[in-house]
Amino acid sequence: MTTTKTAVSIEDSLFQKAVSLANEMKVSRSRLFSMALEAFILERENRRLHKGINAAYAEEPGPDERQYQDRMKEYHRGMVEGEWRSNKEISTG
Repeated sequence: MTTTKTAVSIEDSLFQKAVSLANEMKVSRSRLFSMALEAFILERENRRLHKGINAAYAEEPGPDERQYQDRMKEYHRGMVEGEWRSNKEISTG
């Protein structure tokens, strides 16, 4: 893996906290900053994905999808209907 050196400016108090945390975790400051940036980027990507999923499901299903859902409900009902009867007969003896 190739690395790139960079210089960033952060508040002294944040830097001191980072130094303490890096020592506690027994990792270098560079590794700590890399881990934090990776976590931040992943969180942003997850939020973007979640927003996209919510937008996709916010729309009402079209006629074709609604018809498919209705067929699947009937299919599922037919599959479990016999199980309900069998379980009821078993429990009532």
